[in-house]
Amino acid sequence: MIELPVVQPAPARTPRPEWLKVRIPTGETFQMLKGMMRSKELHTVCEEARCPNMAECWSAGTATFMILGDTCTRSCGFCAIKTGRPGTVDLEEPMRVAEAVRSMGVKHAVITSVDRDELKDAGSGIWGATIRAVRGVNPGTTIEVLIPDFRGKLDLLQTVIDARPDVLNHNTETVPSLYRRVRPQAKYHWTLSVLQESKRQGLNTKTGIMLGLGEEREELLKTMRDLVEHGVDILTLGQYLQPTKEHLPVERFVHPDEFNELREIGLEMGFRIVESGPLVRSSYHAERHV
Repeated sequence: MIELPVVQPAPARTPRPEWLKVRIPTGETFQMLKGMMRSKELHTVCEEARCPNMAECWSAGTATFMILGDTCTRSCGFCAIKTGRPGTVDLEEPMRVAEAVRSMGVKHAVITSVDRDELKDAGSGIWGATIRAVRGVNPGTTIEVLIPDFRGKLDLLQTVIDARPDVLNHNTETVPSLYRRVRPQAKYHWTLSVLQESKRQGLNTKTGIMLGLGEEREELLKTMRDLVEHGVDILTLGQYLQPTKEHLPVERFVHPDEFNELREIGLEMGFRIVESGPLVRSSYHAERHV
């Protein structure tokens, strides 16, 4: 008699607490914006990263544009954006983004991108072109960028700085001891150098950290102090949510009261603005940060 192997069921995902329940994106404005993005062959990080605030932001007529395609060269353990070999760089994309900002009547445009480590300039040229195009077509619109680390190469970062966005955001994502598991192709010192150099050259700087990945409180507070010392003006703190069962599990759900406490601690440390809450994401209430 042949014994068949016992198949173990996949572990169940921890149910979300009440404070993390959000409504499904609906509404005429939401559908109109989605159609516009597809017609201009544009991507939004709102969709690709499955942002829990998509319904609120899109229904208000705002969105975060994602340039340089929808395929990332990195494989971060938390991110829902697909990993693989990206396509060719679209040199017309900057103008399409600028026209979409105008069509939507956006007053504060947020732009982000996938990592393009296979490119010699890591995509920095398209970054600079997009910022200039958006500003040229929409002179009254303020611009926030959420950039990659460009592998810590400050000459590539300079291309973005020279385009003078109103806010420069680069996410720290987690505490240094978890980088190998959460951001295996990134380095903590790259993040700090990007933020410090941007502040040194006069930009408003911003970063974000996800909670619930297994970070220890003392290391989190030390990381926050590091960021203040490197000139960060704005900090966002939010709950990590597992996009699929293939991604890193949630180690714990942080209670809203703890987020409120961390907000007060951050302000006392010296951050100018701290957005802290379970559903806070990088571009949540971004228009208020300029």
